[in-house]
Amino acid sequence: MKRFIMRRLMSFLPTVFIVTVLVYAMALLAPGGDPVSYMLGDSADPELVEHFRKELRLDDPVYVQYGHWIGGVLTGDLGYSIRTNEKMTSVLRSRMAVTLELATGALVVALLIALPIGIYSAARPNSIGDNVGTVFAIAGAALPPFWLGVMLIYVFAVRLGWLPSQGFVPFAEDPVLNLKGMILPMIMTGATGAANLTRQTRSAMLEVLRQDYIRTAYSKGLAEGRVLLRHSLKNAMIPVITVLGLTVARLLGGTAITEIIFGLPGLGQMAVQSAIVRDIPAIQALLVVFAGTVLTVNLLVDVAYGILDPRIRYA
Repeated sequence: MKRFIMRRLMSFLPTVFIVTVLVYAMALLAPGGDPVSYMLGDSADPELVEHFRKELRLDDPVYVQYGHWIGGVLTGDLGYSIRTNEKMTSVLRSRMAVTLELATGALVVALLIALPIGIYSAARPNSIGDNVGTVFAIAGAALPPFWLGVMLIYVFAVRLGWLPSQGFVPFAEDPVLNLKGMILPMIMTGATGAANLTRQTRSAMLEVLRQDYIRTAYSKGLAEGRVLLRHSLKNAMIPVITVLGLTVARLLGGTAITEIIFGLPGLGQMAVQSAIVRDIPAIQALLVVFAGTVLTVNLLVDVAYGILDPRIRYA
C-alpha cells in the first residue's frame, strides 16, 4: 500500500506544477484590462499608476512574475488583495472555514439522500420506490440550483419562518444559530450533487447484485440487509467513489451561487467579487486553493480504490 501511495504522489507533483502554470496564465490573460486601472480609476495620475504597476511587479517579464509568485506560494505568501489590501492568507483562512463547512455539510446531505435511495432502488428494481427515486434523480439533475435555493428561502424562511434566509454566524460563537443558518445552503448544494450519486449507486448496485456470489450469499440464508451492505455495497463503491470525487469538485464550484444567494462570506462569494474588479492576487490565490483541493480529493479517491480493491494496488 505504501508503494501504491508513493506512485500516486509522484504523479501528483507534476500535475500540481502544471496547474500552477495554468492558474497563473489564466489570471493574467483574462479579459478586462490592467487591474491597476480598476483599483485607481481611469483618471488616475499616470505616475501613480506606474508606481503601483512596479509594486505589483506587473512590468516584469511573465516568467519573472511567475517565479516570484510560485516562490511566494511555496512559502505560504499569496500576496495582498488589490481590492481590500488585505493579506490573502488571512482572508482565505477566515473565508475557507465557511466554504468548508458548507461543502462538508452538502456532501453529507448528498450521501444521506443518494445511498439509501440508490440501494433501495437497486434492491427493488421497477418498484414504486425505484420509480420515485428515478424521478428524483432526473429532477435533481435538471433543476437549476439557484431556483431550488429561492424556493427553500420562500418556503422555510418567508412562509414558515423556521430558518433565516441570509447571514452567517460562526460555529464557535453560537452553534445553534450557525446550524440554523447553514441548513438551507447545505440542502441546496447537497441536493444537486445527490442526483448523480443516486443514479450511479443504483447502477453499480444492480451490476453487483447480478453476480454469482450474491446469489450464493442469499442461498446461504443471509439477511437481505447484510447481503446489501456487507457483500454488495463495498464492491459497488468504486464507481460511486469516482462520482463522489467529481461531486466534491462540483460542490466547491457551486458554492459561489449558494454563498451569494444566502449571503455567506465564503470563498465562492469572494471569487465573484474578485473577478468583477479583476483582483489578480485574489483570483490566483483562490484558483490555487480550489485546484489544490480538487487534486487532493482525486488523490484520496485513488487511495480509496486501492483500499477497496487490492487488485488495483498490485496492478
